[in-house]
Amino acid sequence: MKRIVLALLCAACMTSMEAKTLVAYFSATGTTKAAAEQLSKQHNARLWEIEPAEKYTADDLNWRNSKSRSSIEMNDPDERPTIKQCTDVTPYDTIYVGFPIWWGICPRIINSWLDNNLSQLEGKTLIPFATSGSSSIEEAEAYLKRTYPTLKWQKGMLLNRR
Repeated sequence: MKRIVLALLCAACMTSMEAKTLVAYFSATGTTKAAAEQLSKQHNARLWEIEPAEKYTADDLNWRNSKSRSSIEMNDPDERPTIKQCTDVTPYDTIYVGFPIWWGICPRIINSWLDNNLSQLEGKTLIPFATSGSSSIEEAEAYLKRTYPTLKWQKGMLLNRR
């Protein structure tokens, strides 16, 4: 009987711990969204999409065009695209931050989200995850640690569809 009660208590503790996890992600084409959904299920975490106020079109994402929206944003380190809506991150202890890799790092909309939540993110564990056709996550990790040195970053993961 004691073992059953102990097992139930442990399960309740684990569930309450996992419920304090958030998977926040930006996805322009759906690839990162699929990875975020899978990660959310694995960790019994709340899922939150970081949405731009103005959705990206195929033309906006054309990295070969220096005048495309994504090219202009990524060539300006101070660019911060407007986010449609923010979420309250205070209830969460662990936050997975997901994005497609653009120009070797996270898209500037991730900076917008981090900047908007900076004071609430201090002291929380942040774990980046990314999707990419050819890049690794190391440069994006280094960029995030360098740009947000007061945040507690953990090792990131590249979660490409297989």
